Amino acid sequence: MSKVIRVNTRTGKTTTEELKKDYQFFGNRGLVAKVMTDEVNPKCDPLGKENKLVFSTGVLAGTTLPTGHRLSVGGKSPLTGTIKEANVGGTAAHMLAGHGVRLIIVEDVPAGSDWHILLIDKDGQAKLVSAEGYTGLNNYALVDKLKEAYGNDIAVLSIGMAGERGYRNSSVQCTDAGSGHPSRAAARGGLGSLMGSKKLKAVVIQPAAKRQEFAYADRDKFNVANKKIIDLTTAENGPSTSMTKVGTINLIEGFSFTGLLPVHNYSGELYGNENQQKVNGAAFLEKLKQNGGRNGLPCQPGCTIRCSNIYNDSQGNYVTSALEYETVAMLGPNCDIADLDYLAEVDRMCDDLGVDTIETGATLGVCMEAGKIPWGDTKAAKALVREMVDGTEFGKLMGQGTETVGKKLGAKRIPVVKGQSLSAYEPRNAQVIGVTYAKSPMGADHTTGAMPAGNGDTMTKVMRITMSGRLHINMATSDNFMCMYGFMPASGDQTILPGLMAGAYGGDWTFDKVLQIGRDTLAMEIKFNEAAGFTLNDDVLPEFFSKEIAPGTGAIFNLTKEDMADTFK
Repeated sequence: MSKVIRVNTRTGKTTTEELKKDYQFFGNRGLVAKVMTDEVNPKCDPLGKENKLVFSTGVLAGTTLPTGHRLSVGGKSPLTGTIKEANVGGTAAHMLAGHGVRLIIVEDVPAGSDWHILLIDKDGQAKLVSAEGYTGLNNYALVDKLKEAYGNDIAVLSIGMAGERGYRNSSVQCTDAGSGHPSRAAARGGLGSLMGSKKLKAVVIQPAAKRQEFAYADRDKFNVANKKIIDLTTAENGPSTSMTKVGTINLIEGFSFTGLLPVHNYSGELYGNENQQKVNGAAFLEKLKQNGGRNGLPCQPGCTIRCSNIYNDSQGNYVTSALEYETVAMLGPNCDIADLDYLAEVDRMCDDLGVDTIETGATLGVCMEAGKIPWGDTKAAKALVREMVDGTEFGKLMGQGTETVGKKLGAKRIPVVKGQSLSAYEPRNAQVIGVTYAKSPMGADHTTGAMPAGNGDTMTKVMRITMSGRLHINMATSDNFMCMYGFMPASGDQTILPGLMAGAYGGDWTFDKVLQIGRDTLAMEIKFNEAAGFTLNDDVLPEFFSKEIAPGTGAIFNLTKEDMADTFK
């Protein structure tokens, strides 16, 4: 049985029910969309009693599918006002699958001021317990204390002080499979503040005393398809090789030369060769070697791609795990900084406080452009992050996100769509992603339709728009099943996903039938946003991308909202 746990934060009651039949073939992002469109008023206050916080596992969670144990966190975003799903690796989804749990729905808001922890014990029983003694802690100290109370082998989903304070850039952190630390982030959209509005400090999941086995319709058929994915993702010189050997930071060098890397707050400049050599894949691997760090680690149990890492300081002490491209690009080149040790330290600060590193990097870039602090000043930048930690007046302002800070400081370039900052791709030089930023139901989110290729104006307008629409469907499908780095090679052989579904659930499956899950997910998200009041006028990039030519490449974003109106048709 696939179970649903409902938690009413006003009454303190938890109940368990069976997953609805029409929810069966949705997972992760699709389950978020189903709950939000079925149960939540799109016009609700994101931090009010009508909004719901959703945790969901994948369609094939509980199977042996590599990268099949990502967890989605969702709700109406306090940052964007749109529907929002942020997914994360780590240990939580695998642990929930062991209890047969596909979905957790957290409802209402408490009447009083008491905070709670949702405990799912070894027998799969869910209950709210007091968070006394745990509030006021940031994520690293919190997880250490929870492990003392509930065991070292628990999985934890948690918020730091950013979520408690209602920062709209706050994340939900998840314990990492490689390090055990709360270094995996469901980062975007301020879902940590939604969790905070429910006065839910953490979700603690103990390993199942008897792990629930997945009820395969045809295990042999599933295994045949699953072996194809394993072979693809472990092949020497295969599509996942660079991810395993280096990690996502390996993208820095190539993107520097093609102009995809954001530089000086999306100025459109190219990142200098001398600087990129300080933060590229080779420099990163050398740092790991010098300081006793590690790479090639899984973020979730069973992953065959293993793109995660552990980064130590010069004394060999752990600093952070999962130092990745997006974090490095936004806190580094976007701010004219080329210092891996600084980037690792700030990544740790953000994970500990519980804020989105992408949004934080964009906010710091806006502060530098507006003259709040100098370009490239690591001490000043770290001091601003420290203000978020300390909760100063300006630190609380930073916690409200890039748009709020940019407007307050009168910045010329404020790189946001629907209130959320762009991620680490310059849209003038990666124009399919530019369309994706504008059209994504979740604000400027590249993962809803990523094509990190420097295409500038070399593709026709129709090609750029059509490609983004197709990628939206592909990525929405991926976000029901697995990590995108597993989905991309798996979708190259169109027998794999149908084989997995037929082996898991039975019935006849085609690749197009699998993609329909993504189409349906996307349609639900668009329907929710339209009911919330979003229109074509919200589907636009900041004006400077169409007014300012990127000096590094000569490109400009020349697609209007009218051009992009048919992206999903």
